[in-house]
Amino acid sequence: MDLIPQPDEVRELLQRTGALQSGHFIHRNGTHADACLQLAMALRHYSESKMLCVGLSRLLRGHDEVRRHLPNISIVAPATGGLPVAFGVAEALRAAQTYWAEEENGVLQFRQFMGEHRGEQVVLVDDLLRSGRKLSELRERVEASGASVLAIGVLVHQRFANPRDFGALPLFHLVQLEPHYWSEADCPLCRQGIPAVRLRM
Repeated sequence: MDLIPQPDEVRELLQRTGALQSGHFIHRNGTHADACLQLAMALRHYSESKMLCVGLSRLLRGHDEVRRHLPNISIVAPATGGLPVAFGVAEALRAAQTYWAEEENGVLQFRQFMGEHRGEQVVLVDDLLRSGRKLSELRERVEASGASVLAIGVLVHQRFANPRDFGALPLFHLVQLEPHYWSEADCPLCRQGIPAVRLRM
């Protein structure tokens, strides 16, 4: 396998580890889908986690602005899904530091006395990009302090309804998945009588 795995290789890895499953699933917001993705199932395995994070780091390193600032960059992620990705990418890039924001009362916050600094060069990472809400909020939080976001890197880009727009900011991913989503009233899987699994997360 190459240092940057091909999308079909990533998809096979996700299926093999149980991270990507096909079927009939109901998300917490009531949306029905024909696929379920839980990246923690793949990231719990050291070899698979390392392969994915190194692959993403190689994509990021290929970007001129990121490469120019190495190793003096910070890898920043939203907790908790982004943490293993952040540490894996930081290790591969030998980045200067890694830190994260946690959701508190619906808002992403950094731990007291820990956060970004003016002039800091930042790469945002996460395991999964769906709507982009968390990464968009994290970008705003980082840039409000005077830091610069060079790029965004995610393992999987799984499009969801009304995604956030990151403009010209480079966005890197290893694979893009296109599951189907429906409301309960429009779900063909319900009409076929296929049993559904309610997702807790």
